[in-house]
Amino acid sequence: MEALTLHIDKRLISILEKVPDPEIPVLSVIQMGVVRNATVTGNKVLVKITPTYSGCPAMDVIAEDIIKALGEEGYKAKVDLILAPAWTTDWITQKGRDALAKYGIAPPLNATADKAALSGDKKLVKCTLCGSKNTRVVSPFGSTPCKALFQCEDCKEPFDYFKCLK
Repeated sequence: MEALTLHIDKRLISILEKVPDPEIPVLSVIQMGVVRNATVTGNKVLVKITPTYSGCPAMDVIAEDIIKALGEEGYKAKVDLILAPAWTTDWITQKGRDALAKYGIAPPLNATADKAALSGDKKLVKCTLCGSKNTRVVSPFGSTPCKALFQCEDCKEPFDYFKCLK
């Protein structure tokens, strides 16, 4: 996984960890890796976030939720959108990956494995119910642009796979 250098004031981490991703509520904006920077000056906070993809409609909601959460703790917050470098699934934390799997969404693989799994060349995506890698692609397009639909050949359950984005 690619290292993500975060510059988040330690006083803000516990607050931001409580702000859920609006599309995948089991992940916080910290676990999703969209918060790049958060600094405090007095009671003012500047948070910089990166969208998971250009034009992501959830970014406005995320910004509002961050401002609200920080406001409830006595901070006056401003949120800026940062487009470069582009967000990558490598920025999802291990805690976030574990939460995805527990929620029923297989976490992203690396780019090479992702391509092989989505093309059906290799069985690499683990079923989120039974853990088997005996899975197949049902559709490369899932409920959102970032997911594909898979099915386990052992337990027969369908599940989403969070596609690798670089």
